[in-house]
Amino acid sequence: MSAGAAGVPGVRREAGEPYYESQGDEIAVFEAAYSNRLPVLLKGPTGCGKTRLVRHMAWRLGRPLVTVACHEDLTATDLVGRFLLRGGETAWSDGPLTAAVRDGCIVYLDEVVEARKDIIVVIHPLADDRRTLPIDKLGIVLEAPSEFMLVASFNPGYQSALKDLKQSTRQRFVSIPLAYPEPDLERRILVHETGIETATAARLVTLASSIRRLVEEGLEEGASTRLLVYAAALMRSGVPPLEACAAAIVEPLSDDPDLRAAMQAAAASILG
Repeated sequence: MSAGAAGVPGVRREAGEPYYESQGDEIAVFEAAYSNRLPVLLKGPTGCGKTRLVRHMAWRLGRPLVTVACHEDLTATDLVGRFLLRGGETAWSDGPLTAAVRDGCIVYLDEVVEARKDIIVVIHPLADDRRTLPIDKLGIVLEAPSEFMLVASFNPGYQSALKDLKQSTRQRFVSIPLAYPEPDLERRILVHETGIETATAARLVTLASSIRRLVEEGLEEGASTRLLVYAAALMRSGVPPLEACAAAIVEPLSDDPDLRAAMQAAAASILG
């Protein structure tokens, strides 16, 4: 890490290895993309481990990580930088993307499908063979160092006519699909993350499988691994299983009374 990386807005440097168990060959593909200076797009449902994979890979590659949560109010100026008045004088202030490019960080654009069009325009030259960041207000073009990497994620299940990741953007990235972990792996994750008993973790995984089938009945998205970790953590702290599942899984997933009743019934059958 360069001397300036510590001053990059939102920079994170892992003190220890973030726990991550691979679902397939995603670690090898990520490493190969990094060595070839290729951007990566992670595709998968909410809470399946996309952010944890990025944190793990930043640690594995020895690079500082800058995470940007994309949303409709975030502008290209917020990312690139702006002129600010300091002590009666106007001075340029790098945004997190510009600072990260200068210092060779890994930049993670979380839920890039939520990004405004002006942000997509800015990242396009960073995501192809140019690997450049134009800063119009300064009249310069930054070339990304070899250590820099652009990573983005999105949830294909949330695409719509109004929020879609266009081919002109998608085809600039190496895509890595992620899904909910297989039952044995998901059980190990719960035990590792919360210290819950293996048998209880197995029942939570069974519950998750049952709830995920409700997507066919109108549930917007199934129970994520993240929500299972939340439920397991509550249970490990003494919250009764049904109350823990209601708070950490059922209520976050739906406001529909029929769907909530179906999920709570499944929880009572499996955990009660």
